[in-house]
Amino acid sequence: MSSRLQHSPSNSSYTDSPSLSANNSENDTVLIAKKMSNVSLEEREGRQQALDRLELSKTVGTGSYGRVLLVRDRETSVYHALKIFSITHVVQSRQTEHVKSEKEILAAIKHPFIVKLHWTHHSEQFLYMLLDYLPGGELFTYMRRKGSFDLKTSIFYAAEITSALEYLHSLQIVYRDLKPENILLDAEGHVKIVDFGFAKKIMNKTFTTCGTPDYLSPELFKGTGHNKSTDWWSLGILTFEMLSGATPFNPNQNESEIPGKVLSGKISWPRTIDESTKAFIKKLLHQNPDKRLGAGRNGSKEVKEQPWFSSIKWDDVYHRKLKPPIVPDVKHPGDTTNFDEYKEDWRSTPFASDRQLELFQDF
Repeated sequence: MSSRLQHSPSNSSYTDSPSLSANNSENDTVLIAKKMSNVSLEEREGRQQALDRLELSKTVGTGSYGRVLLVRDRETSVYHALKIFSITHVVQSRQTEHVKSEKEILAAIKHPFIVKLHWTHHSEQFLYMLLDYLPGGELFTYMRRKGSFDLKTSIFYAAEITSALEYLHSLQIVYRDLKPENILLDAEGHVKIVDFGFAKKIMNKTFTTCGTPDYLSPELFKGTGHNKSTDWWSLGILTFEMLSGATPFNPNQNESEIPGKVLSGKISWPRTIDESTKAFIKKLLHQNPDKRLGAGRNGSKEVKEQPWFSSIKWDDVYHRKLKPPIVPDVKHPGDTTNFDEYKEDWRSTPFASDRQLELFQDF
């Protein structure tokens, strides 16, 4: 994971043990379900059985209040990513609503470029989300390795991301945390957006400040409220970073400089960004969110019809027919070599109180 800091902690991206149950007594989760959950006892028991079938491999991602483990289903031999949160840490960090929102949004969406949620569950220590495992690793890793991408590569990733944002916005969902660390590649090289901790269903505006400083839009720094338009700003930042190797308002890697530079809107354009691309990025980085590309009546259609995307057939994008510019080196479905190494120090988390458990009775 990158060390880029965030406003409001996010559990981005994705240990050797015979079983995943956080408590040795299998009856504890069932007792909790009987006592307080609206989820049926039969469904709760089914989730517990599915959890017990999982064999742990290792951690493939960590964040401020969660981590992701590679797991394998003993019955089917299928690999998955299991996202786990310490209940006490989530509550103490005041991230309860973000975690619950992530679960609700992921459960309601389905798109070829968004990670799939299979089920959720909880014990007396942890919240669990079972997701697709994406062995290709983070887009950030490939950007760091290459320094920058060429134009064709950048257009490919921007197109698949645009398709995903269009889908989310059609459901009134704003993602709010677009960055290379939250874009993973599957084994074929297509993108999957992960980490929906900051995603929110918004009908008009919201005023919560969250996200990574490099990618925050001016309205987030001003506190004037934001909507879908903030995602298009982030796409502009990402496109600039893919082509140059740095974000436009943090060239010196000094977070304290970002707000002033964002609000001034002054950018030093590198030679790697041609005039057509510059024009596209400028429209996405418009200071006024109401005049920003994608914010108009036609929404995402404005973005897709830009000359910068003239080589793109959008039906082919959605059906994953474009040839990925990078095919990850994946030797088998459970390969973890495209992820960093992490300490396996997650088991010692304290048990949640009854009051804390009650917050997640339907998780």
